[in-house]
This record gives sequence, structure tokens and C-alpha cells, in this order.
Amino acid sequence: MNQDTMQNTQNNKKVAYNFNKLQKRLRRNVGNAIADFNMIEDGDKIMVCLSGGKDSYTLLDILLNLKLNAPITFELVAVNLDQKQPNFPEHILPEYLQSIGVEYKIVEENTYGIVKEKIPEGKTTCSLCSRLRRGILYRTATELGATKIALGHHRDDMLETLFLNMFYGGKLKSMPPKLISDDGKQIVIRPLAYCKEKDIEKYSQAKQFPIIPCNLCGSQPNLQRRVVKEMLQTWDKLYPGRVETMFSALQNVTPSHLCDPKLFDFKGIKRGELLEGIEGDIAFDKAEINAIPVVQDDEYLDFAENGVIHFKAV
Repeated sequence: MNQDTMQNTQNNKKVAYNFNKLQKRLRRNVGNAIADFNMIEDGDKIMVCLSGGKDSYTLLDILLNLKLNAPITFELVAVNLDQKQPNFPEHILPEYLQSIGVEYKIVEENTYGIVKEKIPEGKTTCSLCSRLRRGILYRTATELGATKIALGHHRDDMLETLFLNMFYGGKLKSMPPKLISDDGKQIVIRPLAYCKEKDIEKYSQAKQFPIIPCNLCGSQPNLQRRVVKEMLQTWDKLYPGRVETMFSALQNVTPSHLCDPKLFDFKGIKRGELLEGIEGDIAFDKAEINAIPVVQDDEYLDFAENGVIHFKAV
């Protein structure tokens, strides 16, 4: 065996090792999310919403793998909503799903035409598009007899939604890992809730999923979600661990130290009473906040002006 062959063999082993680690991490994160929120139960029929993007491909792939080893029995059916976008490659998803032997349904609805008709040029289409999609998917789940609807939103989507609601909606609200529809007929689950987007990106590339780009919403340059995504990506580069800490905060809420009287009975607080589960003023005395160092790297720092640091887009 010559030196080049040995080097190629070592490289291949390293690639395989890293992929196995990545796959195990994603499986573990999905398994933990399913267990923590009781997302999947014995006998469930899960409708996996497949858009053709990296997230939904990864979701379906991981669920298929977990299904083989799960201690319970459940079914999977992949559903794609063909929104009749121009030049949409209709053949890609059916061919892929047939190749892996997955039951599927393609739903054809011209939501693209409705959105383009109702939304003025230059305005974001997300709100109307998502409402139309949601109604169609709920209807399809009923037709298929599905007990759960699985979406491909991940940890970073949940954090982006948190900041979007704070910045633009005045709400402390994120994307729940599990929810019930307004009419109580559908349960929506997000098994990728604990998964990092960059892990999903690497996994998608390694698996070589046939990605279909979204030309309706993903191409909007002024999308508020894109701005928030870039902010979080910059923080992730400059402040290692910050994104993880923020997600931990979503799982560690203290209602008595917020300002919502519907969430906590502030009026009911009386002097001399000790309320169970309330931290009182000791929350301000604990020295538990660890400073996260700034990454001093010219790759990310752009320029400083009037004492304000400007960061390059990531």
C-alpha cells in the first residue's frame, strides 16, 4: 500500500468516524426531545411534513432510524405540499421517497398564486403563506388519520422566534416543542427541538439529500427572521456558548421574576408569607453568571465608530 492510498484510507476513516458521531448526536437529541415532551406514543401515525429542505429531510431520516429501534410501534407518512411555485421540480421528492420505501402523499395547492395576489410586491409573504399551509396540513392529517404532525423546526428556529417576538411583537414567546391546534384536533411536534442547525447542515451534506430551494420566502432579502438569524450566528462565533445558554433559559423560566400578572399572582403576595417555589430577592444575590469572553478575531470584527463595534455579516 503506497503512501497516497494509506492517506486516503485514514481520511475515509476520519470522515466515517465524524459522521457516526454526528448521527449519534442527532439521534440522541431527537430521542431526548421525544422523551421529554412525550411526542410519540405507541400506535401513533406521524405525518412528517417534508418541504425538500435540509431540516425536514433530516427529521424524516432520523425518525426512520429511530423507528427501527424504538421500544414502541409507530407509523410514518411523509407529506409534501406542492405550492405551485414556478419551476418547482415536482419529480424530486416522489423519486427520493420511492427510493427509500417511505409512504408519502403529495398535496397540490396553489398557495403561491394566492400569496402573490394578496401580498403587495416587496412585502414579506410569511404570515399568509404559513396560515394557508397550516390549514392544508391540518386537513391532510385528518384525511390520513394521522395522530401527530411532525415539523422540522430546530433549536435555532426556536431561538429566532423568541427574539422575533420580543423585538417585533412585544411578547416573550417562542416555538413550543409540542402544541395542540386551536380546535384541539391536531397535535404538532418538533422532534428536532434540541438539534443545532449547523449539525443538521453537516448531516444533510453528508447524506447528500436532494435539496429543493424555496423561491417564495427564502429569497426575501428584508426578512426579519434572516436579520435575527445573522445576529445569532454572529453571537455564536464571537461568544462561544451563548446560544446554548439562551436555549437553556427557555427551559428554566422563573415566572415570579417576570412582569406578567396573568402568569404569576403578584397581587396575592403578602408580607410575612412564604410562597412555595418563589425565589424572592435571593435571585439578585447569587453570583452564578459566568462572563463569556469575546472572540477577538478580525474575521468577524468590521470597524468601530463612536464607541460602537460593528460586526461583519456571517
